[in-house]
Amino acid sequence: MNDPVAVIVFDVNETLSDMSPMGDRFAQTGAPALLAKVWFAGLLRDGFALAAAGGGEKFAVIGAESLRVTLTGLPLNRTIDEAVDHIMEGFAALTLHPDAAGGVRALKAAGFRLTTLTNGSTRVAEKLLSDAGILGDFEKLLSVEDGPGWKPLRGAYDYAAQSCGLETARMLLTAVHPWDIHGAAHAGLRTAWINRTGTPYPAYFTPPDFTISTLDELAPLLTAGP
Repeated sequence: MNDPVAVIVFDVNETLSDMSPMGDRFAQTGAPALLAKVWFAGLLRDGFALAAAGGGEKFAVIGAESLRVTLTGLPLNRTIDEAVDHIMEGFAALTLHPDAAGGVRALKAAGFRLTTLTNGSTRVAEKLLSDAGILGDFEKLLSVEDGPGWKPLRGAYDYAAQSCGLETARMLLTAVHPWDIHGAAHAGLRTAWINRTGTPYPAYFTPPDFTISTLDELAPLLTAGP
């Protein structure tokens, strides 16, 4: 029998935060709004590549440097440095998905310990959660910047478990990214995939233990009787 879940671990970027306004930030600099998704995917790719090679760099550094590459040659309405600053400042202005605050509160009320585990900074996570009025529901705010490397390296999830004083089997990762679900599952965590867009889950990744369309569906699933 599986040990009961004690800690819910939350990814932050796109899982809790609604990143759609980042497209507006691109458009405000004169760049196509659709580039926001391309840039963010490339940011993650480069972070993963550095981690796989045994190195690493902070999320903000990779984000800014990859932006300079992405924006080069575009008809911007400001200098590239100004455009990079404007877009990167958008992270501090993000808000939660509409289902996130209620879902967090329900999990806290159900008796679960809550923590974040982000590839970004704890400062950005702290502002996001504070602005939404749910910072106090979290026991810890964890970032891979203080651990051995970016998710989905196993060491990132082990770092979260050690920080919470638990085995990974007592933890459940909640994320919108299948690569994060896969990494957490291989580290021994249980997993919940939030599929807000109705897209299929890639068959080459380890499937999640739970699939939900909104975060507020998770607490009832975890507290339901046999």
